[in-house]
Amino acid sequence: MPGPPSGYRILVPGGDGFVGRYLVQALSAALPDGEIIVGTLAGVPPHSGGARRIALDITDAERVRMVLAAERPTHVFHLAAIAAVQTARLDVRQTWAVNFGGAFNVALAVAEIIPDCRLLYCGSAQVYGGNFRAGHAVDESTAFDPIDAYGASKAAADLMIGQMAKQGLRAIRLRPFNHTGAGQGKGFVVPDFAAQIAAIERGEQEPVIKVGNLESRRDLLDVHDVADAYVRAVLHFNEIPPGAAINVASGEAISVGQILSMLLSLSPRSIEVVQDAERVRSSDISVIRGDASLARRLLGWKPQRAIADTLRAVLEHYRELGAKP
Repeated sequence: MPGPPSGYRILVPGGDGFVGRYLVQALSAALPDGEIIVGTLAGVPPHSGGARRIALDITDAERVRMVLAAERPTHVFHLAAIAAVQTARLDVRQTWAVNFGGAFNVALAVAEIIPDCRLLYCGSAQVYGGNFRAGHAVDESTAFDPIDAYGASKAAADLMIGQMAKQGLRAIRLRPFNHTGAGQGKGFVVPDFAAQIAAIERGEQEPVIKVGNLESRRDLLDVHDVADAYVRAVLHFNEIPPGAAINVASGEAISVGQILSMLLSLSPRSIEVVQDAERVRSSDISVIRGDASLARRLLGWKPQRAIADTLRAVLEHYRELGAKP
């Protein structure tokens, strides 16, 4: 990886979210002389964790323009989104307002106000949707076929930014596959299992976990590896073809059953697993797996962390949460 150049001023909308916190920490370490600015909705201190924080609602186009005009970042790393599929399903209007409308506001403001700025858009592997049913690892040439509001809203934003790049926007698109780690909130497979195990260990839940389809297999990454790929994308930006889309994936798929078994093996409690028909989604795709050859070639990146260590970290996080008064 090249050494850290000077003069980096990076605005991270959504930098106070799960992945954002890891990215901000990794950027601060990789660019000690740079400035990291977190755009946030939350009421947090203006300075914390090596970054400055500013109020930024990406659905407010005028606020986005004001922030970009005032801050004039060299890079915008757009992470802000409604990320949980179930949350997106429950409020489709807000999902499109944030995931597409917010991305549109940011991209258009960059193009019109600071055209020399580099935009890194965090998309999603869910844009490929139904094409995962073919069973093989998908690469960036795979057509979009989203199957839910989350995937569709991310696909629309991805297409928009790709089109704008053809007209001069300095942008690249990152398409991460499933990832987890300590600090990920419930609403995703790993933290949902880990939170239940921790609750059972504390005696707050009966020693039973209700599950859906355990045969589904997912390409799963540690959040540290995802943050590493993102930092490399910033550092290599000028070497990457304009508008390029890059999968961030392991190339392997682990079953939900394997994930649960590994988590259960970390607990001293005997826990019963019961399948609940209501938790089996009719649109569930059996295998999601990505081809990350392009990330290896353009970013010099590949995952480094063992999933067993990742799962242990998530479980410890939920144990610690429950232990707090």
